[in-house]
Amino acid sequence: MGHHLGTKDSLVPLIDRLNKYPIGLVDSAKLREILALLFDEREAFVASRFPLEESTLAELTRATEMPAEDLLPLLETMADKGLVMDMPYAGTTYYLLMPGLIGFFEFTFMKHRTDLPMEHLAKLMREYLEESQAKEFFGSKTQLTRALAYEEHIPVTSEIATYEQAREIIREAGFGAVGICYCRHKKSHQGKTCAKGAPMEGICISLGSAARFLSRRGFAESKTEAELLEVINRARDLRLTHVTDNIREKPSFICNCCRCCCELMAGVQMGFHEGIAKTGFTAVIDPERCDYCGTCFSACNVKAIGLPKGRAFASPKDRYAEVKGAVCLGCGACISACEKGALSLVPSEQRTLPPRKKRDLFVRILREKGRLGPFVSSRLKTQVRRAFSFGRG
Repeated sequence: MGHHLGTKDSLVPLIDRLNKYPIGLVDSAKLREILALLFDEREAFVASRFPLEESTLAELTRATEMPAEDLLPLLETMADKGLVMDMPYAGTTYYLLMPGLIGFFEFTFMKHRTDLPMEHLAKLMREYLEESQAKEFFGSKTQLTRALAYEEHIPVTSEIATYEQAREIIREAGFGAVGICYCRHKKSHQGKTCAKGAPMEGICISLGSAARFLSRRGFAESKTEAELLEVINRARDLRLTHVTDNIREKPSFICNCCRCCCELMAGVQMGFHEGIAKTGFTAVIDPERCDYCGTCFSACNVKAIGLPKGRAFASPKDRYAEVKGAVCLGCGACISACEKGALSLVPSEQRTLPPRKKRDLFVRILREKGRLGPFVSSRLKTQVRRAFSFGRG
């Protein structure tokens, strides 16, 4: 079967199913066009029948009422496209429908594909995220992602936990892979490159079960611990911001984000200042050392540095920069840009403890959005807790 060609209601069951995830997809004409390009009719039908939890072929055969010999090759194709995650475990393969974000939107641009109109799709996704999806993604009290600080810039008097350190997260993961940056790849189809010179390939890290899936399906290449740590070093040389899952145990990725391409950074710049969980630190500028050279302006990936608000200076020579504390992620990417040594990290007044596991994060976001109220059945709550545990394989 071919694509849906934008038919009005053939995608409604799929959208309804995807909206059971903590980050749903706001329905619009652009969303339906995107989904019609990514899913053919049979794939959309199968996806709409997926339970919330990971499922075996036999369970999906019952849910779809399709013969296993027809369903299995379809699931294989969907896994190759990043629409479904397959997880081999103890001789059985489990399948999980990916959400749109973070999920198959990103995976679509983590391969060089010739089966899709990539330039058109990049334009559609950019417009959809800006026009319809930003509030759904960034609007929760609990954020889906969090920033990581450069450990070398943390004050020696401050303690930092293992889950707050990019290098320690990699060391504890057990398995990792590196692939294409979804954001920069998408930008390349719009004729744009990174202003910081950050590469499109070999820069975004996946970890654990997610990395096994991505490397198995050709979205990423497995790397040694030393190679992954070198990616972190390279990202810091480019003054990129590390972003990971907003959880303490087993994060599934570390993205290395710039101000011009990254959609997470763009969300903060759009005004969603709490759209990425902060590090527990904030950058500050010593006005006695700052000569307002402007180097730190472009180093900051969320545009959190500028002139002090409401302050008049006697002359241009008296000017100094100031960090907007409500915007700053506390990543430290700006620190090394200042040749005068005017920038430093200090502990924030408030430090929020991330949820322990991904399922805890998702349940919390669903509850905050009113999608997991007190009258939801205990069975459904159990299914939600199991979804995206990525505990197998």
